[in-house]
Amino acid sequence: MISRTDEVTTLAGGCFWCLEAVFEQLQGVLQVVSGYSGGRMPNPSYEQVCGGDTGHAEVVQLHFNPEVVSFQELLGVFLSIHDPTTLNRQGPDVGSQYRSAIFYHSPEQKTVAEQVIREIGRSGTWAQPIVTEITPVEPFYPAEEHHQEYYRRNPDQAYCQFIIEPKVAKFRKEYLARLRTEPAGTSAESS
Repeated sequence: MISRTDEVTTLAGGCFWCLEAVFEQLQGVLQVVSGYSGGRMPNPSYEQVCGGDTGHAEVVQLHFNPEVVSFQELLGVFLSIHDPTTLNRQGPDVGSQYRSAIFYHSPEQKTVAEQVIREIGRSGTWAQPIVTEITPVEPFYPAEEHHQEYYRRNPDQAYCQFIIEPKVAKFRKEYLARLRTEPAGTSAESS
């Protein structure tokens, strides 16, 4: 259940199916909704966003309990499950709709995002500089219902097996102690 003390963030890191599949398993994440943000067109469709002309990125909007998982911890997971050093590309997905971005919802989130990116940049985790955008939140449009809970609904689909599953396996290995016993709510209907 989402309360007034919970926080919201919006993250872009390639295909939203990959991000959703990981974050719905993280303790403290209460709801994950796949959608679109950062563009010019109101209420875009998946096809319009994939065409690359709307300016939107595929994103997940997360509602989380900061007493269980901090924004800093969320960003640590986020920056470990996609390549934040590639501009407008994640694996086979190419275009600005697959950019790496943190859409902050408060000045505090902006400060934390800048700090986390500096720290990870200095750590040597990535050989190349991090190119993740840090930008104010823009209107969020939930994706169509068949894009919600995609990985759980389509585990045998080739994209799920070859692209999403390795990211989920890496996350489970690195964050074993932080796994939920039940997936977070993901339906756009519950937002």
